[in-house]
Amino acid sequence: MVDRGASALSLPDDWPAHPDPILALNRMGSFDWDLDTGLFHMDAQAHEVFDLRPDEYDGHPESLAVRVPRAEGYRLDAMVAQAMKDGSENYGAYFRIRRRDGNLRWTHTQGYIRRDETGRPRRIIGIVRDATEELSESAARRDQAQLDEARRRQTNVVELTTAALAHARTVQDVIDVLKDTHGLTHLGATSLVMGLVEAGRIRLIAEGPAGSFVPGTRVTRIDEPYPMSEVVRTLTPRFIESPEEFADGYPILWPHITDLDITSAAYLPLIAQARPIGAMGLLYSDRRGFSSEERNVLVALGSSIAQSLQRAMFYEQEKDLATGLQQAMLPRTIPSVPGADVAVRYRAGTAAGTLGRDIGGDWYDLIPLPGGRVGAVIGDVQGHDTHAAAVMGQLRIVLRAYAAEGHTPATVMARASVFLHELDTDRFATCLYAEADLSTGVVQAVRAGHIDPLVRQPDGTCRRVAVEGGLPLGLSAEFGRLEYPVRTLELDPGHTLLLCTDGLVEQPGFDLDEGMQTLTALVADGPDDVRKLADRLIDVAEERGGDDDVALLLLRRRGLDAPQAGGRLQQHVAPGDPEALTQARHMIRAAVRAWGSGERADEIELVADELITNALMHTEGSAIVTLRVLTGADRRLRVEVEDSSSALPRRREAGDDGVSGRGLLLVELLTDVWGVEARGGGKAVWCEFMVPGRN
Repeated sequence: MVDRGASALSLPDDWPAHPDPILALNRMGSFDWDLDTGLFHMDAQAHEVFDLRPDEYDGHPESLAVRVPRAEGYRLDAMVAQAMKDGSENYGAYFRIRRRDGNLRWTHTQGYIRRDETGRPRRIIGIVRDATEELSESAARRDQAQLDEARRRQTNVVELTTAALAHARTVQDVIDVLKDTHGLTHLGATSLVMGLVEAGRIRLIAEGPAGSFVPGTRVTRIDEPYPMSEVVRTLTPRFIESPEEFADGYPILWPHITDLDITSAAYLPLIAQARPIGAMGLLYSDRRGFSSEERNVLVALGSSIAQSLQRAMFYEQEKDLATGLQQAMLPRTIPSVPGADVAVRYRAGTAAGTLGRDIGGDWYDLIPLPGGRVGAVIGDVQGHDTHAAAVMGQLRIVLRAYAAEGHTPATVMARASVFLHELDTDRFATCLYAEADLSTGVVQAVRAGHIDPLVRQPDGTCRRVAVEGGLPLGLSAEFGRLEYPVRTLELDPGHTLLLCTDGLVEQPGFDLDEGMQTLTALVADGPDDVRKLADRLIDVAEERGGDDDVALLLLRRRGLDAPQAGGRLQQHVAPGDPEALTQARHMIRAAVRAWGSGERADEIELVADELITNALMHTEGSAIVTLRVLTGADRRLRVEVEDSSSALPRRREAGDDGVSGRGLLLVELLTDVWGVEARGGGKAVWCEFMVPGRN
């Protein structure tokens, strides 16, 4: 501090000012600084503040320099000079003094500037007091406020991270949450490492920043000298508070991470249900040490992460089990079918109210049959659990067996319904079975409570094929309604038959018809290749999500230039079922035209109709109509009508009314050859027609 003396040396009459006694009681000293003479009077309390005895102070500011450090003196001089210059009436400042024992203490001063009538500063009266305790308390409050804010931020990060982890389904989801900008990086961590305990080893699943992988640490033993191994062994967190501590504690690891500028680290065991499932490490590059509060927060966060990680591991295990069971129940491979391109797909549904995928009862199957035919199956067992999958597996096997035995589509479906009803289960199933003759393109479809199939033409046009259908499998047997009407349709070369389960159709807020319209539009706009089309439809189902699983089968009949096997079709006609008789006629007409025998279509249809009518009229059971192409030296079309009667047909003379008696005569006149064969307890009346060969 410097003297501010002036030319006038007279002192004011009231100089020095007499302080209020209450100041001394509050340990405040006073001063009176005459700016004209430069005298700086201090009372006894002020001497005590500056730690000066009366004989050590001569009344001039210069003698205070022994207690006021030079830098502090310069700062005070500048502040007072500025206050006098800018017309201020007072000023105040905190500064430090060095006491007799060498300790620095904070001091506070306030001064009131008196001016004359011209505004010139003449005198400063003020106080000084020790402010060390005040500033210490203020600093403590400030530190506490900062600590509270840090705790609030840490608690907020824990809450945000815990909330985000609640939505993590897989282990990778957990890692992504922790690496997210709203995750652990808000705690100041530079990077994250994480490992899972597997068979006495720790497998690294998150390895920190790019380029930080340490060779040989992808899989480590629990007894190796690494921090994650240590916390798994001891089940105790390890807080490393300095690079030196890191280097001393883990000399094998430290040389590999020195380039990361790690200054401290926190390694936490991930414990769930009282056993370690992994470990996590947080690496810091801008701090040393951890307070007790920070340690508690990190330990609590580690516990939350462990719970989420265990939940994710359980989910992945259950998903693998469900997927494995589902795949085991579905066909391992789809056989190659001459004359057709086939694509099948399956997508597991998202379990409602749970994490991730669920197992379901949807299935598909493709069954090669004799005579160039193939059976396509799509179905859905009620429920989404392992029981539904088990029932599905059994039902798929029996459907395949019944179809391979040569039963008609309606019989296959009826027998499958009886089988399901007799199982020890309360489940039912919907199903659609379509038997296609790829040489003729004739398809016979039956439906048990399932959604209708679609047919896509080569130009992209797609239409829904209405199949009358019966009750779902299991229910039709329970209620004694085993009738499954057969819908016959023609699949021309280049046409694609699509069978799917309702998971591909149903959408929230839309009814089934709207869903079928949407699917029809998707198929129409999709690619021509059946595999690419199947991928496209499954991708759409994946984007929509949904609780239900999806099974899909696409069958595209190849062009006429593809190699074709001899054709064979079969139709079951029950007594008193005019619809079945109509379908049999439609099948015969379509097959004859498809096999290139159109010029004899009327003759063949007339003879077949006569044989079917005779079987129904003169026997007590049903008739089974079989139509096939025989190849050899001559190409022939053979019609067989099988019934349960062993009585041979005999020719009769027509009666006077001319209504009956001409059946066998008609057969003999129109066919090239005919005959009768014994078939077990019944017989089959057959006839053959010579037909031209196909180019």
